[in-house]
Amino acid sequence: MPAKPKDNSCKSRIEGEVKARLRDLHRLREAYQDGAEGEEIESIFDYGLSFDYVAPGTFDGQKEGYFRYQLSWGGPSDEFRFFVNPDMSCHRVEYWLMDWFDGASRILADADEAFLFELWDWFTELGSVEAVMRTHGR
Repeated sequence: MPAKPKDNSCKSRIEGEVKARLRDLHRLREAYQDGAEGEEIESIFDYGLSFDYVAPGTFDGQKEGYFRYQLSWGGPSDEFRFFVNPDMSCHRVEYWLMDWFDGASRILADADEAFLFELWDWFTELGSVEAVMRTHGR
């Protein structure tokens, strides 16, 4: 049995966690595109816990609102945060890992960023973004 790392901080775990989440999302998207969802593989529609909007000022020091694709809750919890322009195009995606009184984030770049921008476009096309904004009176 491998030894547990001495540093169990979110900062030390974030790279492995975001890679695992991206791997899952790629696999689920491919299954959806190939029509292979079903008994053997979960649906990409059932993967996350919620998709919602977090308005500016919800948390201390939070200047910019974002759309949250929450994947897990509790200790630890993790999520992708989509930051958008006024025309609802996405300009930045961050991955957050949070565990009791600890947290770390990573801005996605390159192929990871491009993949999450595609996921954002998919949320938009499916009407998820519009539905969330209606609940916020926008």
